[in-house]
Order: sequence, then structure tokens, then C-alpha cells
Amino acid sequence: MSEQRAKIYRFLSDFNRLKWSIAFKAILTGAVAGLLAVLYRLVIQRGTATAVACYGYFKDHPVLLIPWALGAVIVGLLVAWLVKLEPAAAGSGIPRVEGVVLFGMKMKWYTILAVRFVTGGLCSIFGLSLGREGPSIQIGAAGAQAVSRLLGKSKVEENYLITGGAAAGLAAAFNAPLSGVIFALEEVHRNFSPAIMLTATAASLVADFVSKYFLGLTPELQFTKIPQLPIHMYFWMIPLGMLTGFVGSLLNRALLAAGPLYGKMSARWAPTVALLLAIPCGMYLPLTLGSGRDLIEFAENATGGILLLLLLLAVKFLFTCTSFGSGVPGGIFMPILAVGTLTGSIFGIVSVNLGLFPAQYIPDFAVCAMAAAMAASVKAPITAILLTVEMSGSLVHMLPVATCAFSALLISDFMKIDPIYEVLLDRSIKQEKDIATSQEKKNLMEIPVELGSCAAGRRVDEINWPAGTLIVSLRRGNKDIIPHGETTLMPGDYIVVFYPQGQEEEIRRSITDLCHEKF
Repeated sequence: MSEQRAKIYRFLSDFNRLKWSIAFKAILTGAVAGLLAVLYRLVIQRGTATAVACYGYFKDHPVLLIPWALGAVIVGLLVAWLVKLEPAAAGSGIPRVEGVVLFGMKMKWYTILAVRFVTGGLCSIFGLSLGREGPSIQIGAAGAQAVSRLLGKSKVEENYLITGGAAAGLAAAFNAPLSGVIFALEEVHRNFSPAIMLTATAASLVADFVSKYFLGLTPELQFTKIPQLPIHMYFWMIPLGMLTGFVGSLLNRALLAAGPLYGKMSARWAPTVALLLAIPCGMYLPLTLGSGRDLIEFAENATGGILLLLLLLAVKFLFTCTSFGSGVPGGIFMPILAVGTLTGSIFGIVSVNLGLFPAQYIPDFAVCAMAAAMAASVKAPITAILLTVEMSGSLVHMLPVATCAFSALLISDFMKIDPIYEVLLDRSIKQEKDIATSQEKKNLMEIPVELGSCAAGRRVDEINWPAGTLIVSLRRGNKDIIPHGETTLMPGDYIVVFYPQGQEEEIRRSITDLCHEKF
């Protein structure tokens, strides 16, 4: 037993020095993830532009719709075959990254990249209502896994680098590095750790530099010209947030229901159905094609009437559900933002028509509702707020954006909406009987002790830890403490847990339940 404990402490010593070694590897991870995300961004942009041009051409040459529909069938069957070869590349990709980091699920970086690029490019040519931000996160994580397999030394280090790669993917997708960091902490890893913070920050900043070097300095969505909202109008952010929260919650439920509906048919034909449904959307409402970037700009500028915006909202809502529910590789990050922006623009136009405020502030309502929709559907309000603030280029919009986002989150909680990526992750776990077991002889996890948790304020020997686990280190501020049975855990401590291989999912759930705040 003493020999085993000595081995653990030697490994732990390496773990404590990990943050400095990982910082340099995170820089390389950010460069790789940034290059991959930029390339994927260019592929999807070119594919969507091709879709818009083709559908415009078909209006004057409708006979060409026949070979186009035939091509949709062929591409749909090809996409279904590729997804069958690599199921981990289906859908958004964010739940898979969370599963890899949190529960030890499998991910083959080389097949992920191949299937993502091929299927993403093919689906974008037909204009499916899917985003590239979620896939960019998984692509960044896959690039990080490749770096880890080349330079990494442990499973712990690989998980940190994968989290950093995911942050880098989002940073490169939006040119918003701070949002990438917070997303990694809030959504992917779901707790704060200095090592994770360092990894995600280094990778995001490097990926942001790579993205800006190739694609320019402006964010993917630029809101720098919207006026500052007068403080007496902040009150309107509450009803706007409540309305958008309701719409975002409905979108959450519709997206989660679309998959089971497609499940009633053969998985082989689901992508084909989605591609065929894209044809009428492309012919009559081309603004709904793709992720929704052009639609966001259209809604922000309030260049359409209420009826047109309502039609675009309804079609984008349903089109996103039919596209994502089919299981083709593609995300929902940007389509959710587009639905929120349309909702905010409609609210603003109605309010202006009622004489409640000047028309110049409609863009403010559109942008704030964008963050609210994400907060309601994804349940990542901090990421939504910071992403909007980064794209606006100013902190003056933070308070109205935050007010709107948290109002939407309140409605989402009232409607008992579960975070969409968590639900998708749970489905993946249930579908996969062979959750990956670590090949490492030593398995460690780091987790914070939160104020109000069962573990806070109690001695180590008073806590009912999962069988087979050992608390091998306690980090309190800048001090590393070797705990014993009489050591009292304090809020803000970080404990490092040694656990048996093959039990990561059960162990993490149990320890999270002990160390996280109870309401």
C-alpha cells in the first residue's frame, strides 16, 4: 500500500507541474485548432455561398431542380454512410467533446476531422440550416487530441488540452477569444480550475491570432455600430428577455424532439430528407440558408416588415429542427442566435409602432435577444453575454445584454428546460454501451469544493466518498496540501482524486454531487 501511495505522490508531483508544461503545449494546440477552424470556416462559407447562388439560378432555370434533387439523394446517402462510419462526428460535436472530457468517451481525431470536413462541405452546398461553431469546437478538440497524442504524457493532460482545443475552436469561429475561454469553463469542463483556465486562455488567444491573420480583425458578427441604449430603456430588457426565453425554450424542445421523430425512419434516409427539405427554403427564402449570419444582419438592421420577419422566424425555426434532427454533422449555435435576433427585431418593431421608443434602438433589442436565446436554450448565460459584448466591441452594452439574458434564463428554468447539450450528451451515453475506459494506470481528476456543498466545512473522513477513491491532494490558494482524514475541506479548495480505471462516469457524478452547491 505504501508503495502504491508513493507512486501516486510521484505522479501527483508531475501533476502539480503540469500547468507550466501544458501552457507551451496549449500554444501549439491553439495554432493547430485555429488553422483547422479557419479552414473549416472557409469551406462552409464557400459552400453556403454556392447554395445561395445555385438556388438563385434555379429560379430562372427550374428544370435544373431535377438533377439537384437527385444530387441531394446521393449526397444524403453518402453523408449517412460517413456518419455510420464515425458516429462521433454526428450533430453538433459539443456533447461529444464534453463526454470525452467528463466521462471518458472515445474520439478518434483523424476520422472526426475527415468526416467533419467532407460532410460539412457537402451539406453546406445544399444550404442546411446548421452552424459551424459547434463543429469548430469539436474540430479544435480533435486537433488538440492529435497534439496530445504526439506530445502528451497522461490522460489528465490530454483532457486539459482537449478543453483548450474546444475553447480555441470557438475563439477562431467568432474571433472572440474571451468567449472561448468562458465556454470551456462554463459548458465543456463545467468547473473552474487554474490549469484549465491557463490552457484555455493560451489556446484561445493563439487561435484568435491565427483566425485574425487569415480572415481579418473584425468579429464574425460585428455590432460595433449599434447605439448605446439609454438607461431609462433598460426596463424593456425584462419583457424582451421573457419573450425570447419562451422562444428559445420552445426551440430547445423542438430540436430535442426532432431527433426521435427522424428515428422512426431508417437512419440511411434521414439526411436525404433534410437535404430535400432545404430546396423550397432555398428557392423562396434564401436568407434562411446556412447558419444564419446574413439573417442576423438582416434582422439587426430591421430592413423587413413584421410579416416578413415573422415568416423568416417560423421557417428558420422549423428548418433548423429538420436539419439538425436528421443527425447530419452540423451545429445549432448560430441558428439559435439567428432565432433570437429575429425575435428581438420583431419585438423592437412592434414597440416602435406603438410609440414606445425610437426606431434607432431596434438593433439593440435584436442583439440583446440574441444572447437571451442562447441563455434560454443552451443554459450558458455567461458565454452568451460575453460573446455579445465581444462582438459589440464595447462594455457599455453588458448590463442590458445581461438583464435580457438572465430574464430569458428565468423563463427557461420556469419551463423546466434542460440544457440542450447535456440532454444530447445523456443520449449519447445511453446509446454507447462501451464508454471508453482509460488506458492509464493512474487516473486523476480535479474538482472544486463549492460553498454550500455537502463536502464544504467537513473533514475528509466524515464524507462518504465513492468506493475505491483516494483524495491525494488539496490545493488551497497557492498551497498544495497532502490531506489526511482530519483535514477539513473549505469552500474554494481544489481536490485531486485518484480513482479506479473504468469508473470515470460514476466517480465523477458522485464526487460532483458531493462537491457542488446544493440549492
